[in-house]
Amino acid sequence: MLDSDARTAWRLFHLNWLPIVAMGGLLAIGLPATGLSLEPVAYSITLAIAAILVGIACGHQLTKGELADPKLVFSLGTIGQVILTCAIVGPLSYVAGKLNWPLQDEALLAIDRALGLDPEPIARYINDHPWLADVLARGYGLIKWPLLGVPVVLTLTARYVRLQVFMLAMSFALAVTIAISAMVPAIGTYYGLQLPAAHFPEINTAVYAGQLRDILALRDGSLHELRLFFLSGIVSFPSFHAASAVLYMWALWPVRGIGGIAAALNLLMIAATPAIGAHYLIDVAGGIALAAASIWVTKLCVERLGRAAPASAEPALPPVWQPSLAE
Repeated sequence: MLDSDARTAWRLFHLNWLPIVAMGGLLAIGLPATGLSLEPVAYSITLAIAAILVGIACGHQLTKGELADPKLVFSLGTIGQVILTCAIVGPLSYVAGKLNWPLQDEALLAIDRALGLDPEPIARYINDHPWLADVLARGYGLIKWPLLGVPVVLTLTARYVRLQVFMLAMSFALAVTIAISAMVPAIGTYYGLQLPAAHFPEINTAVYAGQLRDILALRDGSLHELRLFFLSGIVSFPSFHAASAVLYMWALWPVRGIGGIAAALNLLMIAATPAIGAHYLIDVAGGIALAAASIWVTKLCVERLGRAAPASAEPALPPVWQPSLAE
């Protein structure tokens, strides 16, 4: 890769393996410690797909050297990292939930109400407007597509460094989210309000039903085997839906013709999080703050790493990366 931005991104691509390996190590230790296991077939298939994508990317880079195509390397390589990260953090959130710290629904609900943001009238309003409930349900499901779309869009527009910073910030945000969720476990607003999901028939509460089922099964010991493709989002505080929306908006904002659309869709996802995801408003605020902090900390760490890089034939990391991070 002759482009200096691509060379810098290649170094960061290697750096991004550190949090992935760290979280993978915690999962390997946590599963037997908590008595949980992974259904092997789906997990093996997922790991194989990630390994193939990363293998193609790294093999192309190693064989082609300076002539390697950065678009191929970073699109396939980063998508492989994303798949692997998702395969780790999903089960890891269950390991964290298995610690069985006291549920904090009452405390989170009290914070919302103290701020004048009672979730019950919000849910009632959405339930009384079925068209809004339908729009929000569609918006809540938008979390999956950018995981693959961001690497493709940023590589096609040659924003290689920005992509790697996004990946590192996302890994950091996921790790912190899981750590906090272990200490502040909660089931969701409908549980905190002591209302059955059927109380709001126009709202799609399938997500809440899944997390209610799995959290209670974890806590009573009846859930032992984790099926990767059937895991629910059991993290309440902070909301990673809100955090991921901010990360997606930041990553795609400089891309002309896409940044504005991405911002609108991700704001819709944030708006959908309280009712469809049964998140407290403080969950959403916490997720937004975590994403902003993750981006800031990641950029700060990488800039310091660049200043500390020794002089060598390989170019050091740019101290500010102004063209790549603030286009």
